[in-house]
Amino acid sequence: MADIQIHRDHQLGLEKARKIAWDWAEEVESKLQMACTVIEGEFSDTVEFTRSGVSGRLVVAADHFDLQAKLGFLLGAFSKSIEAEITKNLDSLLGNQAGEGAGSSGKAKVAKTAVAKPAAKKLPAKRPARK
Repeated sequence: MADIQIHRDHQLGLEKARKIAWDWAEEVESKLQMACTVIEGEFSDTVEFTRSGVSGRLVVAADHFDLQAKLGFLLGAFSKSIEAEITKNLDSLLGNQAGEGAGSSGKAKVAKTAVAKPAAKKLPAKRPARK
């Protein structure tokens, strides 16, 4: 198993950081078929995410983001490229939304759970053995 740890400091405050966390959760749900749960707290939120071969959490505070993920055996071979993609995605969201705000209700929320599954690929039919 491979572990990914990413820490990003910011000066957005909790409200703006929450918005970025929600945007991140929605993006990984749609692009990576992750199931995400957002648990809001008074001083920080936690976005738990999972799918086959991956589990982890993103802790969102007023001054930082901490992402920890565990990759299964098969995905572990790609840990560097997966970490690079997550870093790029998170940095992009931090850069794009530094000026926007968001509200919260203080309750635990579950992000969209109905995730479209990728279409099944058809394998070519087997040819009969030659005699």
